[in-house]
Amino acid sequence: MKYKGSITELRNLIDSGVSSEEIFKDVIENAYETNKTYNEFVTIIDKYNSMESDSILKGIPYSLKDNFSTKDILTTGSSNILKDYVPVFDSTVYRKLKESGAVLVGKTTLDELAMGGSGLTAHTGKVYNPFDITRIPGGSSAGSAVSVALGLVPFSIGSDTGDSVRKPASYCGVVGFKPTYGRISRWGLFPFASSLDHVGIFARNVRDVSIVTDTLKGFDSLDMTTLPNEDIKYSDNLDNDVSGKKLFYIKEIIESANKEDTKETIKIFKETIEKLRNKGIVIEEVGFDKSLLEAIYPVYFIISCAEATSNNSNLTGFIFGPRESGKTPEEVMKNTRTKGFTEMIKRRFVIGSYILQRENQEKLFLNAKRVRRMIVEKINELFKEYDGLILPASGGVAPKITNEEVDKLDDNFLILENHLCIGNFGGYPSITLPMGYVENMPVGINLTCAAKEDGVCLNIAKFIDDNIKEVK
Repeated sequence: MKYKGSITELRNLIDSGVSSEEIFKDVIENAYETNKTYNEFVTIIDKYNSMESDSILKGIPYSLKDNFSTKDILTTGSSNILKDYVPVFDSTVYRKLKESGAVLVGKTTLDELAMGGSGLTAHTGKVYNPFDITRIPGGSSAGSAVSVALGLVPFSIGSDTGDSVRKPASYCGVVGFKPTYGRISRWGLFPFASSLDHVGIFARNVRDVSIVTDTLKGFDSLDMTTLPNEDIKYSDNLDNDVSGKKLFYIKEIIESANKEDTKETIKIFKETIEKLRNKGIVIEEVGFDKSLLEAIYPVYFIISCAEATSNNSNLTGFIFGPRESGKTPEEVMKNTRTKGFTEMIKRRFVIGSYILQRENQEKLFLNAKRVRRMIVEKINELFKEYDGLILPASGGVAPKITNEEVDKLDDNFLILENHLCIGNFGGYPSITLPMGYVENMPVGINLTCAAKEDGVCLNIAKFIDDNIKEVK
């Protein structure tokens, strides 16, 4: 690419006289080429459109996950049942970015309806990892992570319900930030699991995710879960002194990484925290009830399947998408949903329906919510003493693409690969940063802080990122 850089670097180019439309054309030309290999875009936007603004984002290209509503622009959720859906309204995120003058270059591919962690289940086909096309990019925000990792755009918007921004960030070697629940409006984001859904941001450095968060955060009357406006610019406070900050990692999570393919990642993690200690950050090991850690994935799966079943009950063929034939409305609905969804989505909806049956709610759904509360209460107690939780973002590098089932539950998936869900359970700000490489593939480190402490999270993350880069 001729024009490739961070938000600040592109801003300087534009301010020095380079046309933002020229940068846009460069991005589009390259996007068409890369999409042939990586399939990161569902839709590429050919038309340059930038509103007048004094924002730092004026003229800056970006990509947007294809589950954010964009008026008059195809928005599919990467599902066949929505393959022709063109919204009549803008999501708040898209509206704010338009008003900032940022330039949308494309809608990115995701796992169908944002359910999945592979990037392999979109109706338009698989998304491939830019470091190795035989490996997954992670999901569900696969295309967003890839578009940033390829250098096409300095930032991209995704959504995160369990780890769908932070895990792909690790696998693709970029930064992925999920702010506090309600910090950014979800109006116009296709709901997956409403008590867990967050808007997230990909970029190649902490400053860029801070700039975008500053643009998007704030109360929205259309989303009553949003937090009050703050008179704080996170990007202005990234270099605050972090001396005296205390972080912790969970002993049982690290000890669960006892398989051969996780050892190198844990070695890099331990080397990293030792270097950070030498730079003045206090990092301590704490114990955690292992039965609660083993419950993280089952709790996430139960709650998310139940909420997804409810949220997507409107996808019947009568309102959106292609409609199959049938003799009765029930038959039309059954045929449409049977043909319109992939096997994984259908399975999740069947499980969700079972969980929500009156006779199962107490044992399954309500118990899962109780366990979620137990986990959050324990983490909140730790946040009274510590400023953040630091852990590897995953146990290893992006897995190889295989024909094996992607929705599975066994000992390999219980703890190390699912602890990022804690950030969604408690609505905590959580960020993944590149930590190093294993077999020439990136691995990430994750920092999670107390709810509403987004500024602290980004401040510490900037310090960590700077010092990781310094010692590489």
